[in-house]
Amino acid sequence: QVQLVESGGGLVQPGGSLRLSCAASGSTFSIMGWYRQAPGKQRELVATITRGGNTNYADSVKGRFTISRDNAENTVYLQMNSLKPEDTAVYICNAADWYSGRNFWGQGTQVTVSS
Repeated sequence: QVQLVESGGGLVQPGGSLRLSCAASGSTFSIMGWYRQAPGKQRELVATITRGGNTNYADSVKGRFTISRDNAENTVYLQMNSLKPEDTAVYICNAADWYSGRNFWGQGTQVTVSS
């Protein structure tokens, strides 16, 4: 099975920045993105990017987060700036292939925004 390996999470103060990375093995996927799940809340979409570079962001992060990808390395990044306490969550990488219908999830990486 394809594995998605996330890195870059950690503890940061409000207003700080983090960059998350997710490397997917085996294929170049149609779409990759990030979801997050905070304690006591449902999983929500953060941002997605297609192989062609089209992006989509949740309203809560637009203007602060930037998603990008390196198709050659099947790696997606999430640059998170101006972090807020409400951004605290487990961030989970997702990769999907439209042609085969395959969908994969990473193990998640913890992001904590606190003073």
